[in-house]
Amino acid sequence: MEYITSTLGNLIDQTAFMNLTWGNLIMIGVACLFLYLAIRHGFEPLLLVPIAFGMLLVNIYPDIMISPEDASNGTGGLLYYFYKLDEWSVFPSLIFLGVGAMTDFGPLIANPKSFLLGAAAQFGIFAAYLGAMAMGFSDKAAAAISIIGGADGPTSIFLAGKLQQTSILGPIAVAAYSYMSLVPIIQPPIMKLLTTKKERAIKMEQLRPVSKLERILFPIIITVVVCLILPTTAPLVGMLMLGNLFKECGVVRQLTETAGNALMYIVVILLGTSVGATTSAEAFLNLDTLKIVALGLIAFAFGTAAGVLFGKLLCWATKGKVNPLIGSAGVSAVPMAARVSQKVGAEADPTNFLLMHAMGPNVAGVIGTAVVAGTFMAIFGVK
Repeated sequence: MEYITSTLGNLIDQTAFMNLTWGNLIMIGVACLFLYLAIRHGFEPLLLVPIAFGMLLVNIYPDIMISPEDASNGTGGLLYYFYKLDEWSVFPSLIFLGVGAMTDFGPLIANPKSFLLGAAAQFGIFAAYLGAMAMGFSDKAAAAISIIGGADGPTSIFLAGKLQQTSILGPIAVAAYSYMSLVPIIQPPIMKLLTTKKERAIKMEQLRPVSKLERILFPIIITVVVCLILPTTAPLVGMLMLGNLFKECGVVRQLTETAGNALMYIVVILLGTSVGATTSAEAFLNLDTLKIVALGLIAFAFGTAAGVLFGKLLCWATKGKVNPLIGSAGVSAVPMAARVSQKVGAEADPTNFLLMHAMGPNVAGVIGTAVVAGTFMAIFGVK
């Protein structure tokens, strides 16, 4: 009888119920909320579902993220090894390879002014940097946090790893990916506040055709120019442009399909679950995390507003040929931000088609965020 009682006691002690804290329950609730938003409302499910599930797993079974040094048998948890590839910048670079293979840079080539709109939207990054410094974060931590303002998850992870800010990498990545997913909620009110219905209804001229030679030369030239000026951007910009060269050269169809589909989605699964698994209650429920989340939201709003305001400036300079809404697409959330520009424009005039025009600033924003990350690395002497 004693043996049975002891065995039952051991079994009960091994259940997660005995180790759950109020913090774990809160984070499980947040994970379920993210799953609801992703599945029921379609808020970027490819990002939110793996992140939310990783969040769920680590708050039920914390040892899934245990390091080998802390494990009794010397073997780390499954998601710990996935997370190391985040820290080493492997997954962010592979994500950029996949993004490049799926992205059409034609709208940016056809309308080089889009580079200016992409640059204007990076204002949110510098707003977050100054805000983080004001809140007491170190200069490197502030730089890592600031990339949230560009709504760029992979670059946020890349820079936090390079600047050795691994203690806040989890909150930074979750905030960045969450705001990427919530672009359809956050951006429209700001866009409507800063523009008139007449401006939102502006129809832009059809973009000129872009030749195959231009499409092939673009990734090569961008790689050479950007990486010569800022060599530290090579992992991100280089992989982004390599993926795009696969797509545009037309002679490596298998590589294009692999980079843009199978490899991309495998990396999304591994990166998403490992990022979600950094949100244990002990690591996530603290004042610094709340500061990071708040800074990210403010910075993203600033970036959106700066893009729209610069779009209004271009609208005035071109005598009404540029719809200011495409400026909001200058944040790096591809292609979500461009879709939002299209949606808000269509509300003002259902016959207005802004998607391809908005893709120019959108992809320029991806390049711009990577350049800003490289600039921070150069400032801090990180190679």
